Amino acid sequence: MSATAPYAGPSPIRRPVAAAALLAALVSLVFGLLLAGAGPASAHAALTGSDPQDGAVVDTAPKEVTLSFSEAIAVGDDSIRVLDPSGKRADTEAEPRDLSEGGTVRYGVALHSGLPDGTYTVAWQAISADSHPISGAFTFSIGAPSETTVALSSQEAGGGPVGVVYDIARYAAYGGFVLLVGGSAFVLICWRGGASALPMQRLVVRGWLTLTAATLVMLLLRNPYTGSGKFADAFDLAGLQSVLDTKPGAALVSRLLLLGASALFIAVLFGTYARREDEQERKDLTFGLAVGGGVVAAGIAATWAMSEHASTGIQASIAMPVDVAHLLAVAAWLGGLASLLVALYRTPDIGSAAVRRFSAVAFSSVVVLAATGIYQSWRQVGSWSALTGTRYGQLLIIKVALIAVLLAVAWFSRRWTGRLTDTSVASSGAEVASSGAAEEDAATEPENTAPAAPDEASDAVAPERAAQLARQRAVLTATKKKRIRDADPERSGLRRSVLAEAAVAVVLLAVTTMLTSTEPGRTEEEAAGGATAATAPAADGPVNLSMPFDTGGQNGKGTVRIDIDPGRTGSNDLHVWIDGSDGEPMDVPELKLALTLESKDIGPLPVVPDRLAEGHWTASGVQIPMAGDWKIDVTVRTSDIDQVTIDKNAKIG
Repeated sequence: MSATAPYAGPSPIRRPVAAAALLAALVSLVFGLLLAGAGPASAHAALTGSDPQDGAVVDTAPKEVTLSFSEAIAVGDDSIRVLDPSGKRADTEAEPRDLSEGGTVRYGVALHSGLPDGTYTVAWQAISADSHPISGAFTFSIGAPSETTVALSSQEAGGGPVGVVYDIARYAAYGGFVLLVGGSAFVLICWRGGASALPMQRLVVRGWLTLTAATLVMLLLRNPYTGSGKFADAFDLAGLQSVLDTKPGAALVSRLLLLGASALFIAVLFGTYARREDEQERKDLTFGLAVGGGVVAAGIAATWAMSEHASTGIQASIAMPVDVAHLLAVAAWLGGLASLLVALYRTPDIGSAAVRRFSAVAFSSVVVLAATGIYQSWRQVGSWSALTGTRYGQLLIIKVALIAVLLAVAWFSRRWTGRLTDTSVASSGAEVASSGAAEEDAATEPENTAPAAPDEASDAVAPERAAQLARQRAVLTATKKKRIRDADPERSGLRRSVLAEAAVAVVLLAVTTMLTSTEPGRTEEEAAGGATAATAPAADGPVNLSMPFDTGGQNGKGTVRIDIDPGRTGSNDLHVWIDGSDGEPMDVPELKLALTLESKDIGPLPVVPDRLAEGHWTASGVQIPMAGDWKIDVTVRTSDIDQVTIDKNAKIG
């Protein structure tokens, strides 16, 4: 099992300030790296097809453009835009029509009649059923491909500064939930005396404040996060109203209402409950708080389940309660671990019984996590290929490895728990009291040797002096207790072990949060398997060619190297390098390319690359209208009269 919870470095850290600084640095590092590497939230619905297909060349203008998706989406007026070669709207600008039937999700927009020949761009943006924004673009041509002046934003849906802040709020919300629920459960189940401990009160209240603030930020930023990407739109009342009409908006509002109820729970837990001395009354109140708090905690967890992965896909009616149980188990384990860490470092009174009770809670949480995690993994991954070949599967492998590490560290914590006794703390009472009295006598000795003051002055000074002596006595007593506590090898060993668990838990929680914003492996594989040309991957990946040339003039020999990436239908990036006979980069006055698909009588399609550096030319947005065996002609001119055209075939798409 796990005697305690996750945590940070193996080095023995004895001072609370040093421990807190280490954990804060670790949290900042982990979340910074994850946010920097994650980018915008990955799409959970995928474009699986379109008509016309991406890169297709059609003889006559279609009446409409349709897009198919892997799961349900929410669309608005401008969710699908079709732009002509000059960048003007070619669709009727009406709201997309829902053409879904059976298990197929499809939307379409009507086009104007009489569209001229050329290349058209389809740009789309929608909201996936699990609340994440998705977007994309592709092209098709009428008659023949042409130049296009369409400039689309390079920012993905859910990206930019708004996306970064929204993602930070998501991470903070999960962290706040863990501290709020886990800390409260630790007090009720493991250490009832913790209700009177100020450090424990602060931990739970800070968890509540973090979750509440993060939820408010997410609610305000939901409109710009899924739309414009501008902070100013956070206070657009019309946009906020539209958010409230969505499933994610309703979930966030429900969470805020439940947090109001949890505030009352906290007030009773650290107020009435902490002051209750009668054992039977405290047991009754414990039962009431456990039932009420459990309902509120399950409700808050359900706000994630109803708006993210669990709410869509197969077996949603089973997945949602399983997801709630999974989140509650995570909170009980990791939040209890954080509470134990605070208690061991900041309070002198926690005993071995409380640590052992948490060990049992942690073990139960691990059992629940294992059962629910296996089901969730099957549901979201579904195959070994998705486990190893998708980002979701790879993150899941990392999560499982972290849990294994966490359990290994917890085993050491359990060993320290077995050695833990309360003797040192109990026996220290008399020593602390006598020491405090001795210190007080020493502090007051100068007063006893001083001349006696008049009665009136003595009466005025006595209360102030008594208060000062009381403060001195409290400081001396606390210092003595801390010294004795820190000198206990069993308690110090347990603190270090729990700190190590907490560090691993921080990383584990961050990876778990990343999983909620990553496209499930099952969905990704289904989308790739059912994709048409709209998302068709290249058959052989990027195209790499090497062609020697000789223009016949002085210094006219060399080699042309060409890269076409991603080497599929649609838009491609083209790079050309020219090396001289000595292998060094070679500049030439002119370089031209043309692509021809002779089997379909398409082309030659001219490509004029721009010089990027000596011996290096590049062209972006090179359109390959359909798959096939393309002939690539390269014309190289090395002087006013020396020129040669070479060609080579390459299978693209």
